[in-house]
Amino acid sequence: MSKSNDLTMKNEVAWDKYSEEDLQKVFSLSERYKEFMSKCKTERECVTEFVRLAKARGYKNLDEIIKNGEKLKAGDKVYANNMGKTLAMFVIGKEPLEKGLKILGAHVDSPRLDLKQNPLYEDADLALFDTHYYGGVKKYQWVTLPLAIHGVVAKKDGTVVEIVIGEDDNDPVVGVSDLLIHLATDQLGKKGNKVIEGEDLNVLIGSIPIKDKETKDRVKKNILQILNEKYGIDESDFISAELEIVPAGKARDYGLDKSMVMAYGHDDRICSYTSYEALVQIEEIDKTCVALFVDKEEIGSVGATGMQSKFFENAVAEVMDRVGDYSELKLRRCLANSKMLSSDVSAAFDPNYPSVMEKKNAAFFGRGIVFNKYTGSRGKSGSNDANAEYMAEIRQMMDKHNVTWQTAELGKVDQGGGGTIAYILAQYNMEVIDCGVALHNMHAPWEVASKADIYETTRGYHAFLIEA
Repeated sequence: MSKSNDLTMKNEVAWDKYSEEDLQKVFSLSERYKEFMSKCKTERECVTEFVRLAKARGYKNLDEIIKNGEKLKAGDKVYANNMGKTLAMFVIGKEPLEKGLKILGAHVDSPRLDLKQNPLYEDADLALFDTHYYGGVKKYQWVTLPLAIHGVVAKKDGTVVEIVIGEDDNDPVVGVSDLLIHLATDQLGKKGNKVIEGEDLNVLIGSIPIKDKETKDRVKKNILQILNEKYGIDESDFISAELEIVPAGKARDYGLDKSMVMAYGHDDRICSYTSYEALVQIEEIDKTCVALFVDKEEIGSVGATGMQSKFFENAVAEVMDRVGDYSELKLRRCLANSKMLSSDVSAAFDPNYPSVMEKKNAAFFGRGIVFNKYTGSRGKSGSNDANAEYMAEIRQMMDKHNVTWQTAELGKVDQGGGGTIAYILAQYNMEVIDCGVALHNMHAPWEVASKADIYETTRGYHAFLIEA
């Protein structure tokens, strides 16, 4: 969508412009992304991996810089880690921070099943975990799938045990059962949101009892023995655990032409990873650039690790202080003068479900990064509606760098809708617009994205960062 004001150019397909060299870059990026997605299925795992990758590229821990009384200067690269669930990566620019930042803001949490604090029980000689679903899910999509257990258990002595069960080929998997079709007459008469109830998303984890027939809940006790032998935890430790039930298995190529990627958690780790890729290409810049990865977006961006916390504001203040140019007023000016891409996914047109989309305002696979001027629901409720001047600026940037891009709404008016972290950053009076990769199957256990869109989104984010 470049070098023309003709809106029919919206039909440009990114694949058509690629040389052999470009195609190699597209597929190479997707291989790195698949590796990341196969490894990182929780917000903690994402932050841990980003920190590892950042340190390998010379980023320093902001906490250590503060502790050692070091100063920051143009070209320095630092990261701020918030409780292992939120991360901000900074590349310090030549201009005073008071003149504003370039921010890519994404989230690293995804819909899933969380274990309750007292999850383990036995019924009918079976051991199960009781769960509470996290984020917006179609509950019926989570049954009869191979599921894995990821997370941490914090013990009273202060040690934290990391757990991953179900990803290695030799690991067992777990799952939620469904009613057999032969007995499902009543179930099939229910509405979709009632076919599987939230309290019925119980994960089957074992069926072998311990040998002592006089003991109650023998299967449950066997599971506890297994967990104690492998991880050194007991039943009371579940109270201080964060264990997530996620789809088991690696991210995969999708389509006979391998043009797409199927993975758990594209929303929104696909925009997190492309933001990371865009940032680490940055060297000397005028404005300080930031990649921000936050938690809790799927449940309203609340809590200490969500976007509504003061973590990011405080991190910016600390960076300004280390640069030697902090004041409360300058911090306010910095945030107000900043520009942000709220890096989040959009919905791609699906020919199986055309009725929910208004085609000329829909996103399509292979047509590049998607800009959503507004999201929200029905009458744009809860939306950050970017202003026309910022949209024009974005158009100019994308066209200048030959980025394939498109605009979209999140479905037809009154059909539904959704939100992002955009409105929270806009409260600082900064310019913000939503943009990212269009998906099929959003919020399903396995989502699908175009490799061309992953590549164009990375290029679009990079273009945004390097433009003055």
